[in-house]
Amino acid sequence: MNPLELAGARPGPAFTVTFDGRPVEALPGQTVAAVLWAAGVTSWRSTREGRPRGVFCGIGVCFDCLVTVNGRPNQRACLVPVRPGDVIGTQDGTGHGETGTQDGTGHEEARHAD
Repeated sequence: MNPLELAGARPGPAFTVTFDGRPVEALPGQTVAAVLWAAGVTSWRSTREGRPRGVFCGIGVCFDCLVTVNGRPNQRACLVPVRPGDVIGTQDGTGHGETGTQDGTGHEEARHAD
């Protein structure tokens, strides 16, 4: 059975957000983490060492689920509710460019060798 049916939930019509440049369906009231999980995405941040991370604690304590939302790094995916049109991006490290510069959507800009 569908979890929405089990809970008797009627969340309202779905809308679209963007994750790393691709459209993803979301429902009102879902967090970024819930939307990404439902889309089959389990990792959306990498540590400074390049290790993948996603939801760990699910209650906003551990900071493993950090994403960039609408150009703002360090947003906890397990706490941030999605809104129609949100632009969500994978975050590298602390989101402040130590593993590469970001273009504001969580994507790393191309680096050019001199």
